[in-house]
Amino acid sequence: MKFCFLFASEILLKKDMFKDKIVVVTGASDGIGRSLALEFARQGAGIVLAARNEEKLKSVFREAQETGADCLVVPTDVSNEEHCKNLIDRTIDHFGKIDILVCNAGISMRSLFIQTEISVLKRLMDVNFWGMVYCVKYALPYLLNSGGSVVGVNSVAGYVGLPGRTGYSASKFAMRGFLDTLRCENRKKGLHVLNVAPGFTASNIRTTALLGNGTEQGGSPRNEGKMMSPDTVALKVIAAISKRKRELILTFTEGKLTVFLNKFFPGFIEKLAYNHMAKEPDSPFS
Repeated sequence: MKFCFLFASEILLKKDMFKDKIVVVTGASDGIGRSLALEFARQGAGIVLAARNEEKLKSVFREAQETGADCLVVPTDVSNEEHCKNLIDRTIDHFGKIDILVCNAGISMRSLFIQTEISVLKRLMDVNFWGMVYCVKYALPYLLNSGGSVVGVNSVAGYVGLPGRTGYSASKFAMRGFLDTLRCENRKKGLHVLNVAPGFTASNIRTTALLGNGTEQGGSPRNEGKMMSPDTVALKVIAAISKRKRELILTFTEGKLTVFLNKFFPGFIEKLAYNHMAKEPDSPFS
């Protein structure tokens, strides 16, 4: 609790930093996206809420409006390029600029590759990777004009291959490669690019994870109550944006330590990842 308070205090000290900034958040109807949108609203930013579930977006919209923030709801399926173009066009029509694009929309999976239909992997890439690419493509001219930020909500699965999640890890590795290259290409143009690996966070991403046949898992194999809260993640992400960091890896053992050790002892980390994921209830492997 004290640790979270310190981060909250840091944000409060920099409250004016995001005043009148325009922030687009995909996957804003739940979890980290929702928490990010509401925290930016509290900081005085204008918010664009994007997700497929319009009813949930309207609920977040009402909460954001209570802070006095100017908000716009744009129902968006990020796997559809035209939807992403419309999201950016609507943002510019309403606000005239974009300062921060948070690419948070994403889905997961839980199935051995040999038992997984190819369409499932395509769906993961369409949402997690192409959904980010589409949004960045149409927002980039405005972000370059504002010296803004692109934030990709990635995963430790983008650093270490997780068994039973081939499509998820592949899409997250692709995200990281794209963001690193985007940063390098625009290093002299004032664009800030942040790659975020939150670690296990309490959300519905495991409930909606796809099984090998494309149906949703419908429940979480993990104790969500023991995970980091989306509100805590949001505070840390916003602090990282304020400092224009390149990378933010959260949690120590499952995050920072795993990524660090994987650089030097990949075989050891592979064994740990296998054993760790095999302990999940109804694990697809053992």
